Amino acid sequence: MPRIESVPLHQFVGRIRKDGSTPFAPEPGRYHFYLAIGCPYSHVIAIVLNLLGLDSAISQSLVDDLRDARGWAFRPLRGPDPINGFAFLSDAYMASRPSFVGHVSCPTLWDRRTAQVVSNDSHEIVVDLITQFDEIATETVDLYPENIRADIDALSSRILDEVGIATYLAGFSNDQADYAGKVHALFATLDELEERLGKGRFLFGDRLTESDVRLWAILARFDIAYHSLFRANLRRIIDFPNLWAYARDLYALPAFRTLSDFEAIKAVYWGMFPTLNPSGIVPVGPLLNWHAPSDRTAKAGI
Repeated sequence: MPRIESVPLHQFVGRIRKDGSTPFAPEPGRYHFYLAIGCPYSHVIAIVLNLLGLDSAISQSLVDDLRDARGWAFRPLRGPDPINGFAFLSDAYMASRPSFVGHVSCPTLWDRRTAQVVSNDSHEIVVDLITQFDEIATETVDLYPENIRADIDALSSRILDEVGIATYLAGFSNDQADYAGKVHALFATLDELEERLGKGRFLFGDRLTESDVRLWAILARFDIAYHSLFRANLRRIIDFPNLWAYARDLYALPAFRTLSDFEAIKAVYWGMFPTLNPSGIVPVGPLLNWHAPSDRTAKAGI
């Protein structure tokens, strides 16, 4: 569904609160995520759920890999909607608010109890998963330490705007100078992250945080899609010594490895944008050795 610029991008912004200040309490079995396998924001949600041990308390299902003019749909490839039997994800939005007009996106968080969409704001959803479900989570990893939350928020915002969204803006630019400026700005931020990762194992030293999960979702897509399809091609991630080793280090962690289907991600991107890839041909390569040892923990100062 085309984005309608006159309305907010996220019209569903409900928050989950364990103090009872909102209608949505953190309860096992109450919520369901609609995710898309190619979507980096959905990828972040899936990994966070796994890292926190919430993937059995909050169910998830996938929409079809490709989105047409009617928006995200439920088709045989990924199976029907297991919660409501909707044909399209937009049906969930209309069931929640019959007057809804706007952007339908993944991830979408659905409340089984009140039969409505809670939120499609992925940033706020991640924060609520980390901070409000601690009594339900079966893992104790702290992805959002209170003493550095402002720093995490600031870095995650830069990763989203200056790397994630920047690749799309470059790919869909119709002006040579505009495109070149966006690509150079994108790689300037990647250079900063490269330097930062030369000083610590993760973005915040030895602590794995939600910023790492957000960056991973971009790095996992960069060389197989963004580099060629979006013409973000000054360099590949494998050309950055620290970023590439960092990406392999994350991939060695079960949550990242088991929830990253590179071939499916590649097929989605090369099939989703006919204006950029009219033939629909999905490249055979590149061949990336994700299993090569990263040696991150053996580096001096890490």
